[in-house]
Amino acid sequence: MIRPAQLLRLLKINRTLVKHGLDEIILATHLFRPLRFLLYLAPWNWVRQQREPRAVRIRRALEDLGPIFVKFGQILSTRRDLLPEDIADELARLQDAVPPFPGHLARRIVEQSLGDSVDDMFAAFDETPMASASIAQVHAARLKDGREVIVKVVRPGIANVIRRDVGLLYILADLAERYWSEGRRLRPREVIQEYEKTIFDELDLVREAANASQLRRNFADSELLYVPEVYWPYTRKQVMVMERISGTPIGNVEELRAQGIDMRRLSERGVEIFFTQVFRHNFFHADMHPGNIFVSPGGQYIAVDFGIMGTLSPEDQRYLAENFLAFFNRDYHRVAELHVQSRWVPEGTRIDEFESAIRSVCEPIFERPLKDISFGRLLLHLFQTARRFNMVVQPQLILLQKTLLNIEGLGRQLYPDLDLWQTAKPFLERWTTDHVGPKAFVKALYKTSPQVLEKLPHMPLLLHEALEKIHEGKLAVEFKSRELENIRAEIHKANRRAYGAIGGGVLLILAVVISSWNMENGFSWHAIPLLGWLLGGAGAMVLYNARPGRR
Repeated sequence: MIRPAQLLRLLKINRTLVKHGLDEIILATHLFRPLRFLLYLAPWNWVRQQREPRAVRIRRALEDLGPIFVKFGQILSTRRDLLPEDIADELARLQDAVPPFPGHLARRIVEQSLGDSVDDMFAAFDETPMASASIAQVHAARLKDGREVIVKVVRPGIANVIRRDVGLLYILADLAERYWSEGRRLRPREVIQEYEKTIFDELDLVREAANASQLRRNFADSELLYVPEVYWPYTRKQVMVMERISGTPIGNVEELRAQGIDMRRLSERGVEIFFTQVFRHNFFHADMHPGNIFVSPGGQYIAVDFGIMGTLSPEDQRYLAENFLAFFNRDYHRVAELHVQSRWVPEGTRIDEFESAIRSVCEPIFERPLKDISFGRLLLHLFQTARRFNMVVQPQLILLQKTLLNIEGLGRQLYPDLDLWQTAKPFLERWTTDHVGPKAFVKALYKTSPQVLEKLPHMPLLLHEALEKIHEGKLAVEFKSRELENIRAEIHKANRRAYGAIGGGVLLILAVVISSWNMENGFSWHAIPLLGWLLGGAGAMVLYNARPGRR
């Protein structure tokens, strides 16, 4: 049921769409198609006039509708798997041109949140904001001990505005799913749900402060990236106090050159930071546009604004790394296999058809020099191709693709000849070696040895019970024909293989447990005792002899 306030807002939205000449989009939907003749009756359509491109009109309409719709457009611009390219590019130009709220209101919010007067907590507090955005604004301040800080304050009443406009977006999404031919495929409700989660997460400054602290810890003592310190005693849900940084905005290329900064090295460091976050820390800054990145005089990156962060599951990390390597080796069959194995596409997808679709998209790309190939565009083309095979694109992969596009754009703005693949390939190959194969298997066994030691005393009883059940199951079968005798022989072989598999497994576990006693200072091949090698070898032989294909 639409409430009166929502109805008024909906009328304003319709008026804004008509103002920007978007009535044709509304009347093109299935619901309103019978009313298309109204376009010819509208006076403003009687005189032919030159209209701006569709994408520009959509961007300006969102700007007129206010900060929540601007924010929605910014997030929607990252869904290049759903939008036409011209609209996605135009939405990416949206900026938070929001007037600041009065400084005395910011002061009041700080005092209410922290339970003390600003004068008692700060040596200085500037009521004129340094920057203002749709969710919050930032003020300069100085602590009593002389440290320069920034105070981020959530805009008053913004939560209610967000709830109202998100409610309207859900209504529009429902109408789109019902009456728009592309509605079901594009799943607008899921897009709105993703937006709702993102924007409400940004309202919680404690969450943003925790993100900043984690990222700062990940890059502690690193020359690549500096993250400002959060001052937790002054941080609440609506207020965050953080170290004030100084640096050159990364978009100011001329100033960076004037400072004598090596632009090639700076661009390569950006790529290294991205892959370090994604594949080593599994925690990446997902809003790395030029406004959120500065450069110190020594060439170190400085990041701000930690409201949107991304993570990947270990499975997604592995499949992503292998996908990149397979792509650049032009092994499209492996790419198709990985998509099916990871369940990014439905299980019944024909690998040969998927492989052919990927090849038709990627071969024209790889005809160009590697330095001209965009990783982000490659992911985008992959998502668009996989969508034809009913791929459901996960939100974390969308964040990754958006971040990669930002990093590439920055890198090539700094150094146009940046070969991103040359920087990334050794990193990916090193990660794959460390996480896939025998070395990774042994490391995993060593890591799980405490749990094995804990459960080892129960193993003999569990083994006895398992063997007893197998034995009882065999005796319960009666055989009265040659066919049944053959089945009996197969069951007997299967039982033998089960005994062998259990015995071989026990020997391998004992080998790991015995070896772990000599590895208090970390894993080393030389620290494995002779008994460990013997038990491991015996277990491997038993398992080999128990394999299903052996007669």
